[in-house]
Amino acid sequence: MLQIINPATGRLLEELDEDTPESLRRKARVARGCQPEWAARPVTERVECARRFGQLLAAEKDALASTLTSEMGKPLQQSVNELNAMAARIDFFVQNTHAAIADEVVQRGGNGGEERIRWEPLGVVANISAWNYPYFVGSNVFLPALLTGNAVLYKPSEYATLTGLAIADLLYRAGVPREVFAAVVGGGPVGAALLEQKIDGVFFTGSYGTGRKIAQTVAGRLIRVQLELGGKDPAYVCDDVDPAGAAAAAAEGAFYNAGQSCCAVERVYVHRAIARPFTEAFAGAVRGYRVGDPMAEGTYIGPLAREAQIAVLQDQVDDAVSKGATLLCGGRAIEGEGYFYQPTVLAGVTHEMKIMRDESFGPVIGIMEAADDDEAVRLMNDTEYGLTAAVYTPDRARAERILSRVDAGTVYWNCCDRVSPRLPWTGRRHSGIGSTLGTIGIRAFVQPKAWHFNPVCPVA
Repeated sequence: MLQIINPATGRLLEELDEDTPESLRRKARVARGCQPEWAARPVTERVECARRFGQLLAAEKDALASTLTSEMGKPLQQSVNELNAMAARIDFFVQNTHAAIADEVVQRGGNGGEERIRWEPLGVVANISAWNYPYFVGSNVFLPALLTGNAVLYKPSEYATLTGLAIADLLYRAGVPREVFAAVVGGGPVGAALLEQKIDGVFFTGSYGTGRKIAQTVAGRLIRVQLELGGKDPAYVCDDVDPAGAAAAAAEGAFYNAGQSCCAVERVYVHRAIARPFTEAFAGAVRGYRVGDPMAEGTYIGPLAREAQIAVLQDQVDDAVSKGATLLCGGRAIEGEGYFYQPTVLAGVTHEMKIMRDESFGPVIGIMEAADDDEAVRLMNDTEYGLTAAVYTPDRARAERILSRVDAGTVYWNCCDRVSPRLPWTGRRHSGIGSTLGTIGIRAFVQPKAWHFNPVCPVA
């Protein structure tokens, strides 16, 4: 049985039957048999299913947001924000899928010959999704996968399973056949068993460690593998900004959803000339965040989704303090029920400290001074990760000079912690392989077939 725990209270919400190897084989077999019929439907019919899915999300967002908050702990308004933002994402897929996978005529000969590229679905894909933004992260995969004619074996995170089952129900009601979208329930062992099925691709969002294991597991099968993994995303604050304004923006980028965002700011570098006022303003902003019941109005930071992460954060904080960092606020778990950790800011950190090297995924941050832009670039690139990076400065040319030298899949000028459906979302090195979103993300779920047309038929 899979136990669903409310991270704000530590109490049991629900128990669910987990999938078994036999149930997974059955779901995979049914999906394989029904996928060709789904792919044969006109794209317009599949698009209409996605449109109805969006309408149902909007109509039922309050109940869906409550479910999400109860099982993974993000403040209720932030759950509502995620659901509200789904409209733009769905609209992008609805408006662009047909063109992205339309036939491409690349050559026409004078004698009636033709060369054409046709895009065909992969077949049956496994989508092992994440808990921090289950609607965003999941829809980056299952919507374009379905729209391009694939069947999907969808395993939501065990920390967002009720939300995953709600997503499946909405898709069925929107017209997606149950046979081509199968929800899979369970933890890590169920995910491992899912990989043993006959699949044509695996799309995973989660940690580097798990992503690497997945890649190793399926490597010999030569199937499509796409991994959206962790990050240690830096932000650099230049000396020509308003320190207080930049501090408020960077703090929000670091602490929204209790820092449990793939693109959350996890390292802050500030030009030495403004380090003191910026750091003071940053710590002041964080001290003002309201921590508590995620269902309560005004709560900004709720509990961690996973109790085990408390020990990870404490180890990083203790390591930094033992090596000379200054603790400006926070620094320990909050006593009482639930998985709460104090919003924590450390100054005087170095790259010898875990907090500046290892992924935190929680409400803790280190602030480090940089002598100039060159040193900031060197520090930002001193990582195994490469997901996002941000620069704060009123000077666009300066920002572009800095960001062009930073090795990351997404870069931000005067913003952070955001994702656009129109742009590819991609990681480098330990942050993953492949891209979701944008037309590149749509084509991640199809494969090209080259057609050679010759009107002249040889005769004996």
